[in-house]
Amino acid sequence: MRIKNTIAIIFGSAIMGFGVNYFNIANHLAEGGVTGITILLKYILGWDPGLTNLIINIPLLFLGWKVLGRNALFYTILGTLSLSFFLSLFGHYRLPLEDSLLASLYAGVCLGVGLGIVFRFGGTTGGTDIIARILNKYKGWSIGRTMFLSDVIVITISLFYLDLTGAMYTLVAVFIGSRVIDFVQEGAYAAKAVMIISDSSEKIAAKIMTEMERGATLLNARGGYTGSEKNVLYCVVSRNEIVRLKMLVHNVDPYAFIIVNDVHEVLGEGFTLDENKQPMV
Repeated sequence: MRIKNTIAIIFGSAIMGFGVNYFNIANHLAEGGVTGITILLKYILGWDPGLTNLIINIPLLFLGWKVLGRNALFYTILGTLSLSFFLSLFGHYRLPLEDSLLASLYAGVCLGVGLGIVFRFGGTTGGTDIIARILNKYKGWSIGRTMFLSDVIVITISLFYLDLTGAMYTLVAVFIGSRVIDFVQEGAYAAKAVMIISDSSEKIAAKIMTEMERGATLLNARGGYTGSEKNVLYCVVSRNEIVRLKMLVHNVDPYAFIIVNDVHEVLGEGFTLDENKQPMV
C-alpha cells in the first residue's frame, strides 16, 4: 500500500508541477497558497518556483511534524519534495495561449487532477495544509476556512502584480481546480443511496436482491407521529438503476416514502468487488 501511495503522490505532483509551468506561469496566472507565493516570486524576482517551494516548506515541516503524525509527515515530505522537483524540472515548458479563459481552464484542471491524486492517496504538498492543521489543533480554526483564507490573501496580493483580467482568470482557475480536486478525491463513479419507508419493506428488499441483484439492509425504526414500529430499507445502486428501483418499489407499494441521495464513491461487493470478493476489473 505504501509503494502504491508513494507512486501516486509522485505522479500527482508531476502533473501539478507541469501544469503550473505549462499553463499558469506561461500565461501569467497566479494561484492560491504557497504555490501562488512561488509563482509571484517567479514573476517579481525570477526565482525558481521549485527551490522557493522547498525553502518555504522546510520551516513549515518542522513546525507541523507534531500535528501530522508519522504517515502523514512522510507523505507530506514526499509530496513537497516531489512538487519542488517537478516545478524545477518542467521550468522551461511553456504554452502561451491567446485565449486566457482556455489557459485558466487547463491550469485549473492540471492543478485539480494533480492535487486530487495526491490527496486521494493520503499525501499533501505541504504549504497552507500544514498551517491549517496547526491552527486547527491549537486554535480550533476550521482547516477548510484557513486554506480558503490563505488563498484569498495570496490572490489579493497578486492583484498588485497582475492586471485585473489576469486576477479574474486566476479565480476561474482556482475554482475549476477545487471542483476537479473533489471529483478526483471522491471518484468518477457516482451512485445513489436510497432509503425506503414502507409497510412492505421486507417484500421490497427481497425483490431488490432477486431482481436487481443488489444488497439491501433493513433498519429498525419507529414512526415519530404514529409511534408504530417498522423497517426502513437502505440500499445503494448505480445511477442507471435508480429508475428501475423506483418502479420496483412503486409496483410493490405505491405509497412508499423514498429518499434518494448522491453517493460519490462506493467500495464493496457489486461495485469494486465481485460475488467472490475479488476486485472487479
